[in-house]
Amino acid sequence: MKRVMVVVAMTLFAGPGIVGATGATGTWTGKISDSGCGASHAKMKAQHPGTDAECTAACVKNGGKYVFVSAGKAYTIVNQDEKDLAANAGKTVRLSGDMDGNSITVSKIAMSGKKTKKS
Repeated sequence: MKRVMVVVAMTLFAGPGIVGATGATGTWTGKISDSGCGASHAKMKAQHPGTDAECTAACVKNGGKYVFVSAGKAYTIVNQDEKDLAANAGKTVRLSGDMDGNSITVSKIAMSGKKTKKS
């Protein structure tokens, strides 16, 4: 009987950890950037002067991928063809979707109301 209780307890406590490790649906605030610049466009200003939006657009046009930067960490965006990515490049947004490790599949992008600064 004790073995059964231990197995049941382990199963109950292991379940949430397994779900959390494989993915989470949520909404996060951050910035749409590109894979070359990530959290900071400062290193590319010589090649792409202007706003963060202009830098992101130029980098993506030259083969970069869109990323989502939140709390200083860049997350790969799985669905690069999401219709609102280009329109929100370089802007702070509220992004909804499914996160799996370092990747996010975007379901919705909305303006966050925060001001975006030049970097």
